[in-house]
Amino acid sequence: MADRSFLDWPFLEPRHKALALDLDAWAAASLADVDHADTDAACKTLVAKLGEAGWLTYSAIDPAAPAPLDVRSLCLIRETLARHDGLADFAFAMQGLGTGAISLFGTPEQRSRWLPETRSGRALSAFALTEPQSGSDVAATATTATRDGDGYILSGEKTWISNGGIADVYTVFARTGEAPGARGLSAFLLPADAPGLFIAERLETIAPHPLARLVLDDIRLPASALIGKPGDGFRIAMSVLDVFRSTVAAAALGFARRALDETLARAAGRQLFGAPLADLQMVQGHIADMALDIDAAALLTYRAAWTKDAGAPRVTREAAMAKLYATDRAQAVIDKAVQLHGGDGVRKGSVVESLYREIRALRIYEGASDVQKVVIARQTLATQGANP
Repeated sequence: MADRSFLDWPFLEPRHKALALDLDAWAAASLADVDHADTDAACKTLVAKLGEAGWLTYSAIDPAAPAPLDVRSLCLIRETLARHDGLADFAFAMQGLGTGAISLFGTPEQRSRWLPETRSGRALSAFALTEPQSGSDVAATATTATRDGDGYILSGEKTWISNGGIADVYTVFARTGEAPGARGLSAFLLPADAPGLFIAERLETIAPHPLARLVLDDIRLPASALIGKPGDGFRIAMSVLDVFRSTVAAAALGFARRALDETLARAAGRQLFGAPLADLQMVQGHIADMALDIDAAALLTYRAAWTKDAGAPRVTREAAMAKLYATDRAQAVIDKAVQLHGGDGVRKGSVVESLYREIRALRIYEGASDVQKVVIARQTLATQGANP
């Protein structure tokens, strides 16, 4: 059983502990029978299950009673789901990330149109930011949205789009040209059935997820598709990532905790030289390292989430630290788990082998580890008045 002592840390409230325990029980009873053979179908099934059970209500604000997203709840949900099923975590996360711009900046009409659908699991959402030549460098976005009468013409290409090909609505970032670089971007709502939207390629990765390259071929959008104001796109994108980057760290925590659980069971049950594997001091040293990495990552993760929930307008530095440390250390924890499982650790379909494939992408998406170091350095330098 995963360590639950962190639920009593002062970063969390009793309602958060109750949420985590309830979700843990639900996940144990509801996720084991989902068939992962068809990734698209599995993702749709998981979204439906999460919606029917009410868990997706945490992924976006309630349009009838708008209130800030609770980042600690988002983190607890992602950590718990990741510990049970990586694709379930993905399904939940994309519902939140895909509608984050609507939750934070959408009009009442945009919120009432889409959020009841995504919060119930009836519609899937996607966040379309990355392009072939602009991943972490959002300011280099080349997709354009050209004003045309009372609307916009959207043209360009997006890639590595999670839920690409199965989403019902995309939040798309495009250049509207109010100013050079990052200040000339805007955000738009793009329904999946819009004429001119093509799924050019489905992308396969080491841990199967629905991913695609999109082509936007002169798509006409009404002015009502604009989220926020023209030129607000970069601020909107960074605000969404400010909320959800901490949850990536939480997902990594979930993977790491599952790896430690599997390792503890292996160490207790596996015999080596006439004694349990756990009796070997070297094995104990590895387990100590794993436990230390997990607790340190959890402290950074829930500090970032608490800081945002406490009212901080931005948690760029805290979220970057959490994302960088938790994903990197989860990789190390899972690698140790694979090693301690021996041959079974690399057997296709085993839990730790699946975790080994799942964790790698978390060190890349929503800002690669090296980019997080740049963010942390710049934020740290800025506090000393020495920002280069």
